[in-house]
Amino acid sequence: MSYAAAIDSLFALAGELHTPAGQPRRKFELEHMRVLAAALGNPQTKFPSVLIAGTNGKGSTSATLSSILRAAGYRVGLYTSPHLVRVNERIRIDGSDISDDDFARFYFHVDDTARRLVDEGKLPAPPSFFESMTALAFTAFAEAKIDIAVLEVGMGGRLDATNIVEPLVSVITDISLDHTEWLGPTISLITREKAGILRENGVLVTLPQHPEANTALGEAATNLNVRGVNAAEYIPSRTTHPEDGRNRYTLQVEGQNIEVDSPLAGQHQQRNLALAIATAAELRNNHGYKLTPANIEHGIRGTRWPGRMERFTAANGAAILLDVGHNPAGAWALRSVLADLESYAPKTLIFGCLGDKPVAELAQILFPLFDRVLLTPVDSPRSATLDDLAAAAAATGTAYERCADAQEAFRRSQEMTSPMGLIVGTGSVYLVGALRAELAP
Repeated sequence: MSYAAAIDSLFALAGELHTPAGQPRRKFELEHMRVLAAALGNPQTKFPSVLIAGTNGKGSTSATLSSILRAAGYRVGLYTSPHLVRVNERIRIDGSDISDDDFARFYFHVDDTARRLVDEGKLPAPPSFFESMTALAFTAFAEAKIDIAVLEVGMGGRLDATNIVEPLVSVITDISLDHTEWLGPTISLITREKAGILRENGVLVTLPQHPEANTALGEAATNLNVRGVNAAEYIPSRTTHPEDGRNRYTLQVEGQNIEVDSPLAGQHQQRNLALAIATAAELRNNHGYKLTPANIEHGIRGTRWPGRMERFTAANGAAILLDVGHNPAGAWALRSVLADLESYAPKTLIFGCLGDKPVAELAQILFPLFDRVLLTPVDSPRSATLDDLAAAAAATGTAYERCADAQEAFRRSQEMTSPMGLIVGTGSVYLVGALRAELAP
């Protein structure tokens, strides 16, 4: 079967978070994932793994840790979500996306197995999009005989499809309010779901954060006799902010000074870098991985994680900044970066997000910083409507314009922004992926 057929079949599967009108909301059940994995030969047991959960920064932390491990010569599988342009991006082996041929081969192996399980009554329904992708990733990693997998949790933790692994280390990044209809309306409840990736007598790498999150994580770790690793020692006391936006500073790691030089821009990324460094040190000191300070330095420098405060230049010379910030915490991080870009004028924002996001709050955080906002739906059945986006824009008093899609918004942004100006695209991974496709085909 072809790659095109695999993609068509995959995208026809039910999405975890989209519930069609009149149908009951999907119920997550980790046991179904275990049944599917068992029928595939339990590929997730064929390699060690690190499991990374959180609300913001888990992808950046995963990408950085993967790059560090590869710099030390290890064969690394990286599983992240969602993708920016092509679904293959979610599964990377040694830094390269899975090939189209391999994707199709593994997908139909998973799909055929799942269909058989449904026919035999061992599964009540076919697996979802994310369950299928996770099973595909595990199968690909097992065949590639990777040395270690770095796995980004999709949502939550306790019931996430990735949580059937037995991780060497569990990492929890910063937690804030997001997916509240699924995970709970408070930081404490959301944290308890994220803490579902902890294992009895296991290891947790994290940072001090919101007091409610700290309390919930502490309780979960104590109940499971988890050893905690505080990554705070790897947060710099002083940093520089060069024009190219990279994070640059000196740190002491394992008794040696290293020069951190990360392409991931924004002060918030220093927390994600700290988590990746602390996890690498944990793998070195307690799990037998040969990781030197030089490996950590080189791995950080070589990290590739597009769409996060990523910079481009428009045809007329205007600066372009793309960022996938899709919740209030992400919007505040972007706002902090924009404070260093005050000299650009005019400023144009391209914005679109999913309907389950706090549209009005995101608008209040970001829209007043711009001269004009271009509103666009995103390519998802869960997209916020133009009417909802317009209502949020009107409430801020910012001038706005409706666009039919990301491509029209991108064209209009270049028409109205001078060479001395700044174009920012944010609000959704789907939007940033569409804009990035226009800039880096």
